[in-house]
Amino acid sequence: QVQLVESGGGLVQAGESLRLSCAASSSTFRINSMGWYRQAPVKERELVASITSGGSSNYVDSVKGRFIISRDNAKNTLYLQMNSLKPEDTAVYLCYLYLTGGGRKYWGQGTQVTVSS
Repeated sequence: QVQLVESGGGLVQAGESLRLSCAASSSTFRINSMGWYRQAPVKERELVASITSGGSSNYVDSVKGRFIISRDNAKNTLYLQMNSLKPEDTAVYLCYLYLTGGGRKYWGQGTQVTVSS
């Protein structure tokens, strides 16, 4: 059983920073790619950033230059450093992962990020 626990969300003002963490309990299995989605009210879920097991990353255009995704493979933990936050970044942020060998996507429970103007 794989479980993901997110932390680090909160309420900040525009221009400030937050760092999200996502700890995966999967000592038995090997993790392949990981990433972050966000879900804002009345909007579709959006892939924000992803990172492979080798460290290659991708970002949605709206966060390039502001967000940094990283992972600590020894700790099975994923991070999202969010800088220069904007009100439009307000959403529930959900982490996910794929295990090696393919199969389903595992999800965290989500953490709320609210950016006030």
